[in-house]
Amino acid sequence: MASGELITMNWIMNIGAVVVVVLGLWCGVGEAQQQVPCYFIFGDSLVDNGNNNQLTSLAKANYLPYGIDFPAGPTGRFSNGKTTVDVVAELLGFNGYVRPYSTARGRDILSGVNYASAAAGIREETGQQLGARISFRGQVQNYQRTVSQIVNILGDENRTANYLSQCIYSIGLGSNDYLNNYFMPLVYSTSRQYTPQQYANVLIQAYAQQLRIMYNYGARKMALFGVGQIGCSPNELAQNSPDGRTCVARINSANQLFNNGLKSLVDQLNNQLPDARFIYVNVYGIFQDIISNPSSYGFRVTNAGCCGIGRNNGQITCLPLQPPCRNRKEYLFWDAFHPTETANTIIGRRAYNAQSSSDTYPIDINRLAQI
Repeated sequence: MASGELITMNWIMNIGAVVVVVLGLWCGVGEAQQQVPCYFIFGDSLVDNGNNNQLTSLAKANYLPYGIDFPAGPTGRFSNGKTTVDVVAELLGFNGYVRPYSTARGRDILSGVNYASAAAGIREETGQQLGARISFRGQVQNYQRTVSQIVNILGDENRTANYLSQCIYSIGLGSNDYLNNYFMPLVYSTSRQYTPQQYANVLIQAYAQQLRIMYNYGARKMALFGVGQIGCSPNELAQNSPDGRTCVARINSANQLFNNGLKSLVDQLNNQLPDARFIYVNVYGIFQDIISNPSSYGFRVTNAGCCGIGRNNGQITCLPLQPPCRNRKEYLFWDAFHPTETANTIIGRRAYNAQSSSDTYPIDINRLAQI
């Protein structure tokens, strides 16, 4: 073979190799796309992305500095940027974030809906001192309306049931049932009616009732997010911690009782409901890990909000147009109650891909999506 032909042949082979690599990369991208057809979200201000904007409520975040690091600016998210479910949606391969129920229209609902509402709780009365909010029961009722709309779009109930059975459901409530109910004795009587264990039991019973309704309306793959360490929030540190640093044990221990019940509920419902796949996300444990080793995550401040007023910046949420801290990635908390985008990213990633065996039970969201 002549040298010219050899060069030409090598050139063709190299081009072929490049094409193979490019095609391989392209196929890899294709495979990394959306793992599930839809993602439905239920919760409170930790994951609300705009449902409270139109409500008569003090629990709103549709103004700066909220959303200062979010591409769309203030949307109603109680963070400087992304929430945990935004991170999970990215990891599941969604191109955009799940729309709030208040603005989801038409075929948009086929990719999922966010029903979360700031100040919402498992109990109906929870958060009432803050004004209007959509309780867990109200969110499930909105989901039932969505399912009826999906039946109309897809044409029949069987197709809808099959479609919904492939979707991921995030449920994270309970924080307000403690913050804006049980540990607010001047407004609510629950702490006089129930011991912490009795209250946890009552909450889990009401929680399970709504999960069963969701199951009856097609939900099969459900990730239950536990309550974080409320006793370590800037608000509770400001009010109840002598040194402003030591977490409030009586609040955290009550939260753990609820979380223990939630983890047990996962086993109970998996055994009782055919084809159900419930998992538990140990937000409390992930928070414990961060607070115990803040520097390993790049955090310098774990006991104060990036914005807010009063001791620990923990008296209230961010004021409109209030300048927040500049080094936001070094703060665990954005305001008196809510984590920064950096913290939300850690929680979302560990919920999706468990970093330790205690992060999720019995499997993580990534494996749940593949079932």
